[in-house]
Amino acid sequence: MLQRTVEGIVVRSEGKKLELRVITDKIVNIFVTDKEEKRRDTIAIEKKKYDIPDFNVEESKDKVLVLTKDLKVEIDKKTFFITFKDKDGDVINEDYGEGVKLGDSEVRCYKKLREDHFYGFGEKAGYLDKKGEKFEMWNTDEFMTHNQTTKLLYESYPFFIGMNKKHTYGIFLDNSFRSFFNMGEESEEYYYFGAYGGQINYYFIYGNDIKEVVENYTYLTGRIELPPLWALGNQQSRYSYTPQEKVLEVAKTFREKDIPCDVIYLDIDYMEGYRVFTWNKDTFKNYKEMLKNLKSMGFKVVTIVDPGVKRDYEYFVYREGIENDYFVKDKYGITYVGKVWPGEACFPDFLQDKVRKWWGEKIANFVRDGIDGIWNDMNEPAVFETPTKTMPEDNIHILDGEKISHREAHNVYANYMALATKEGLLKERTNERPFILTRAAFAGIQRYAAMWTGDNRSLYEHLLMMMPMLMNVGLSGQPFAGADVGGFEGDCSEELFIRWIEAAVFTPFLRVHSAIGTKDQEPWSFGKRAEDIARKFTKIRYELLPYIYDLFYEASKKGYPVMRPLVFEYQEDENTHKIYDEFMLGQNLLIAPVYLPSKDRREVYLPSGIWYDYFTGERYEGGNYYLVEAPIDTIPVFVKEGAIIVKQKPLSYVEEDRIEEKVVEIYRGNRGKYVHYEDDGKTLDYKKGVYNLFEIEFEYFDGEIDIKFDKVHFRYEDGAKKYRFVLKNFDEVKKVKINGEEVEEYEIVVK
Repeated sequence: MLQRTVEGIVVRSEGKKLELRVITDKIVNIFVTDKEEKRRDTIAIEKKKYDIPDFNVEESKDKVLVLTKDLKVEIDKKTFFITFKDKDGDVINEDYGEGVKLGDSEVRCYKKLREDHFYGFGEKAGYLDKKGEKFEMWNTDEFMTHNQTTKLLYESYPFFIGMNKKHTYGIFLDNSFRSFFNMGEESEEYYYFGAYGGQINYYFIYGNDIKEVVENYTYLTGRIELPPLWALGNQQSRYSYTPQEKVLEVAKTFREKDIPCDVIYLDIDYMEGYRVFTWNKDTFKNYKEMLKNLKSMGFKVVTIVDPGVKRDYEYFVYREGIENDYFVKDKYGITYVGKVWPGEACFPDFLQDKVRKWWGEKIANFVRDGIDGIWNDMNEPAVFETPTKTMPEDNIHILDGEKISHREAHNVYANYMALATKEGLLKERTNERPFILTRAAFAGIQRYAAMWTGDNRSLYEHLLMMMPMLMNVGLSGQPFAGADVGGFEGDCSEELFIRWIEAAVFTPFLRVHSAIGTKDQEPWSFGKRAEDIARKFTKIRYELLPYIYDLFYEASKKGYPVMRPLVFEYQEDENTHKIYDEFMLGQNLLIAPVYLPSKDRREVYLPSGIWYDYFTGERYEGGNYYLVEAPIDTIPVFVKEGAIIVKQKPLSYVEEDRIEEKVVEIYRGNRGKYVHYEDDGKTLDYKKGVYNLFEIEFEYFDGEIDIKFDKVHFRYEDGAKKYRFVLKNFDEVKKVKINGEEVEEYEIVVK
């Protein structure tokens, strides 16, 4: 039986129901069930209502055809076998075998394997291309050394991108139960995905290329809001900087040694017996004065806040949680108790509105003394001394007034905690951008928090792994991500630290972090050579902040990753499809880190076009492999022809001085175009239109360069007053025009 709806169709056959919703011309939602139940969206889906485009439905004896401007979706009315075709009728994706398989304990969907490559899946160890692999999504506190065989980590993104020579698409399985993906590991004929519970509820996301697939996927799951500018600066952490004198010593040393740094982190030892929202009275007895001193030096402070609340009736957070029934229950309705850092602890049920409001109030009160951001850790949630490393799967949560098991809540627990934290920060500072860092996450986390890749090791293998992992996280909708520089566990060597910081300054989130009992991991801890190189590259990071901030602006509008695999920009070039040890910072910079010991050169592939060495200006023909020199104080960085890069003077910290002048570097090419964004970097005023947007473009012909600098939007009056143009790698320039006027001084004053 076929039923037409406002959004699509409903087909019923032999006790099963298929619901197809047209979200856009290129996004279709498929929900299949054999129960009397409604589709259950997770927190990953930002929008619940859409501007449904026009579509047509055609019915024959055996088939139903749903046609949008870009897709033709064919459904077998009896078997629910689905084939997705492009507007020309060529198959993009189709079911295989029995298609959808439903059951009480497991649901799965088989697809014919037509793809050359699979990308995405978020935080997974291994290489960039995931074809031929299998893994599961179940947020796990995995302390053992991560490698290709590590299938469970801290975050779950049940989203992937399939690509072959003709088509690119994405599939997002909107199911928060433990899910699984077999991407051709079992067979060369098919792949499948599913979950141990829940529903077959997935979104088919078509695109002309990877860029459009990511843009369409983040249309569903949301895009990052602009972070505070200081969060893009250098950040220093350790488990743990204690007592408070040590915190101040580290901060002062950064300033004395002229190494830019914006943030100091406080790990669990700042608390009183690991009780969240408290301070250790012995080691941080004058913490308010410490926070003031750090502020006077230009440092922001981010404190760790775990979900485990110590079981102690004298402790106000526990007492309030018990008295108001805020904690997760076991299957018998008794408050669940598990062991984490404070010992026996209870866990707020963040899925409930009232619990998030309560937690938000605790956050608001806590940050009032001068804390600038919150670091959510152990939020898988992790529980010690249990075989599963988490709470029992039959524990009970309340979501929208209904009881659900921890099997369903587990993967989204961290998102709801991040939501509560964000609301708390906004409650205290209503016009200040919140900053939250999270270890665990589910799809859609980009709306609430930045992430890092958890407890990595001081290994060259983990320096390498950082690249494909962060690139796949970016393709999965989360542009604000990084890895612990130098490695968290183990003793980092001088050379490894140098190579890691050289690479990490070009990643979206830059933080050095190390574990208790390991060697110190501040730049100066490794001697003068490491200190000097760290200073040099951290200053390069700060010079590039306008360019990096522009990429975050682009991410907020289109969902594009800040750190990108080469295939994202050069999909037509098959040589880029499997490259995992180089990456793009935006579309203009290509980074090729050295990730092996005792190496002073490495092979680099440069895609088609002309490329210039960022440091020497040497010219390279693209479409070729090169053996590039990379002594210990250098990392291969290349700029593509026609690139426009906006820079500024390096500061000790973001708010140290007002930026009066920015430098616009124009790299030789026939033409180039760039959009530069500017606002105060702190408040939410940009949402009210208080920002500047400039379009910069140039054309170069026969020794003459014509530069256009247009103010597309101009409502932030405290921006840079002067833009100075620097022409890079031009052999001969006879004449320069800016906005149609010939000039001798390559600068423009913004009024």
